[in-house]
Amino acid sequence: MAALDHPAPSPSAQFTEAYDAVLRQWPVPVEQFDLLSAYGTTHVNACGPQDAPPLLLLHGGGATSTVWFANVKDLSADHRVYAIDTIGDAGRSVHDGKPVKSRDDLMDWLDAVLLGLGTRRVHICGHSYGAWLALNYAVHAPQNVRRLALLDPTQCFASFSFGYLRHAVPVMLQPSAARNRTYLAWETGGVTLDPAWQALFALGASFPKSKVVPAHKLVPEKLRNLTTPTLVLLAEQSKAHDIKRVEAKGRKSLAQAAFATLPGASHHTLPMVPATEVNRRLAEFLS
Repeated sequence: MAALDHPAPSPSAQFTEAYDAVLRQWPVPVEQFDLLSAYGTTHVNACGPQDAPPLLLLHGGGATSTVWFANVKDLSADHRVYAIDTIGDAGRSVHDGKPVKSRDDLMDWLDAVLLGLGTRRVHICGHSYGAWLALNYAVHAPQNVRRLALLDPTQCFASFSFGYLRHAVPVMLQPSAARNRTYLAWETGGVTLDPAWQALFALGASFPKSKVVPAHKLVPEKLRNLTTPTLVLLAEQSKAHDIKRVEAKGRKSLAQAAFATLPGASHHTLPMVPATEVNRRLAEFLS
């Protein structure tokens, strides 16, 4: 009997398979569920004790919530961890409701996420664009944020570097798996990344995303009024921005914030490659 030809998996099926492959690497049991909001459904990967203090994790652009695989074991030892897929970005959240056109829409979406989780007081940790979301949310609803951790935050205190934009913009305008891989290799200096996550990030180029809300910097006066305890961890080798400029401007805007540099880390090796140091510093800060 002749062998039957099987059609190649669709891009969405390939993405789902790759997503599951990274999630299987999480070293702790994961509870998956979706939260409803006016903007669609938000996918949550949760772990840790149900009665522990809640910690919300916000990933960088295109990274998906699976990117925290090297962090969740340590973080969930003392926290109920909620890693969410940003609405409109690559991941399992489904943006089929109201359009997200502005920072206010994103803040309204995060309000709905916390409401769906049944908590109004959380620690928040974000990386890159996720850090921008986290900082904006702390300004928007400071009563909801217990402590705030920002991992190499972009567009929070200083602008992107020209070199980074020169490499990143073509990827955003004409995304492809090959360009995603080349972009990562350039920014990380060729550091070996987890193969399963790198495959997922590459496939994210074909994921149907919504229009990204630009990460405009906050007005310094709003930041000066923020009293939420804040930790800023900067990547020593980051090509996203000049970390000395980020720290100088950040210290002026957030007088109460603590700043530290992660040796050898680049923007896109976070939060995975330097996970041991990231986890240690976050555990000390959140405790």
